Formats: sequence, structure tokens, C-alpha cells
Amino acid sequence: MNFKPLGDRVLVQRVEETNTTASGIIIPDNAKEKPSEAKVVAVSSEVEDVKVDDIVVFGKYSGTDLTLDGKEYLVLDTSDILGIKA
Repeated sequence: MNFKPLGDRVLVQRVEETNTTASGIIIPDNAKEKPSEAKVVAVSSEVEDVKVDDIVVFGKYSGTDLTLDGKEYLVLDTSDILGIKA
């Protein structure tokens, strides 16, 4: 993959959550909401607070979906990122 975000943007890949609840109930894929956590894959040169491999939390309706090399990614403005998981 060869993609470099421009401006105050980052390229992320959603972190998939488990399909089973603590009590063992299996949740089908069509009943799950899209995860609001993602791993940072690429960062614009203008972004200082976020680094590659950080796990970020973002708003539910944030970003632009993008498919590169058959994989799903999301391009986020840094203003859409709520925080970085420690």
C-alpha cells in the first residue's frame, strides 16, 4: 500500500471487536455497530500528536471510507479523533 494523507489527516484501519459477549452469546456481523477504535496506519507530515501504530478513538460518523489493496481503511481529520488509547 502506498498512501500518504494530506493536511491534518490520518489513515486508520478499524480494530475489530469480538463476536461473543461475556456470557457467551454470539453477535452476528449485521447486528454489530462499526467499531469506533482504529489503528493508525499512515500520518500526514503536518500531524504531530498521532503516530503510526497508535490506537485512536473517533466519532461514530467520522471519516471517509477507502479501499486500498482490497482492505478497508478510513481517512480521519485530526479534529475527528477524540483521543489515543494508552
